[in-house]
Amino acid sequence: MRHALPILVALMLATPASAACYADYKAKQDDPLQLHYGVIELPDAACDPQSAADQLRARLGDGWQLLQVMSVFDDAGLEQRKASAGQFFLRY
Repeated sequence: MRHALPILVALMLATPASAACYADYKAKQDDPLQLHYGVIELPDAACDPQSAADQLRARLGDGWQLLQVMSVFDDAGLEQRKASAGQFFLRY
């Protein structure tokens, strides 16, 4: 057991913990005008507002156009946004 502790510590340092990354956004669809608020999960490399906007533009479907990335956040802010996002919670 004495030898297991240094190995365990080395493994923990070798595999960095990664927090999940999310963004909330507003989007629109024309003719007829429709607006929606949504939440999207992002890859770790896209965990900033500009990268989130790029991801959203590429992933939004059904004629939706990104209006604004509201914020980028981790797991701590996810549950409080679920009700507001409704059907657009983690949809894209």
